[in-house]
Amino acid sequence: MSNAYKLTVNGSSVFDVSEESLSGLDAINTAPQHYHILKNNTPFTAKVTSADFLAKQYTVSVNNNSYTVNIANELDLLIKQMGFEVGNAKQVNEIKAPIPGLILEINVTVGQEVEENTPLLVLEAMKMENTFNSPRAGIIKSIAVKKGDAVDKGRLLIEFE
Repeated sequence: MSNAYKLTVNGSSVFDVSEESLSGLDAINTAPQHYHILKNNTPFTAKVTSADFLAKQYTVSVNNNSYTVNIANELDLLIKQMGFEVGNAKQVNEIKAPIPGLILEINVTVGQEVEENTPLLVLEAMKMENTFNSPRAGIIKSIAVKKGDAVDKGRLLIEFE
């Protein structure tokens, strides 16, 4: 994975940022959490006023205007695409194949009650075995694949009630 990021500012504006695009910034750390930035010959003063490293959310003051910035890297975006978002805001109801592969094992049955982190199935992809654990407690509604099936990226694997 490359070093590309998706920044969401104030919950609405979305920016794709790469390390190459950041190289156009001339930034100097002037004090702890304080920065002087020069972009296209325009000066900016920035201060990180709060940081939640685990949630990847920061509040930044730029020229005395406050912005809430959420940062997602490519792995975060892949996890979100798979339906495994962190937090209580989203209830995961289905698991899809993140990459093409072969179903090696299915460890659950329809109607089975599972706890969070219960192993659901094993997908072989690129000569690696990937075990999918349950993202939440729940009941298996359907299993859309069987052992030995070849699956494409995005194919539904398991559904929860």
